[in-house]
Amino acid sequence: MIVDTLSSALKDIWPMLVIFLVVVVAIRVSYIKINHEKFVFYREFLNFIFVIYALLLFELLTSTEMNTNSGYNLVPFTEIFRYEIGSQMFIYNVIGNILIFVPFGYFVSGYVKANKVSHILFISILTSLTVELVQLNIGRSFDIDDIILNVAGSILGFLLYIGLTAIKKHLPRFFQSDLFYNILCIFLLVIVLYYFGKVIGLGWF
Repeated sequence: MIVDTLSSALKDIWPMLVIFLVVVVAIRVSYIKINHEKFVFYREFLNFIFVIYALLLFELLTSTEMNTNSGYNLVPFTEIFRYEIGSQMFIYNVIGNILIFVPFGYFVSGYVKANKVSHILFISILTSLTVELVQLNIGRSFDIDDIILNVAGSILGFLLYIGLTAIKKHLPRFFQSDLFYNILCIFLLVIVLYYFGKVIGLGWF
């Protein structure tokens, strides 16, 4: 269900996504060239992955078709415990709300070089609170449980960042090099392009 929702969101925004990425890539390449900065493929790739993620997140969280309910819930855990554990609605509304913010916590932690939960806690609360307030005004609902789940996802993303950073420091030198991460990200790029082509229905995929 979660994968289907992501695919549907990608179908809806792919024209804007393509145009936006082409413009951003052109600007970024020009900036690097003009200012004689070092081009590191994997860093640029991860930046653009975050852009794609942010646009998909916007589409998912502002789509009124996903949820026709309106109103608000200010009592913590009311909605979380309303679903039977393991049910589709539990996976979609509880697990989904956690997982959707894991990349947010990871990317933000990497950007601000966070080493404490408090470094991303305010950002994640502010972001999720803003989302809920916007949803309340576009025909959806304000739910304190969504904020709790989103923040939990951000914290998991932070822990993932801390864990991977610690592991990286103990890897052999080659596995810490730009070359290794460039090769890895090229492989990921092929997968992303293949998935993108399948979702929007390009003939050669």
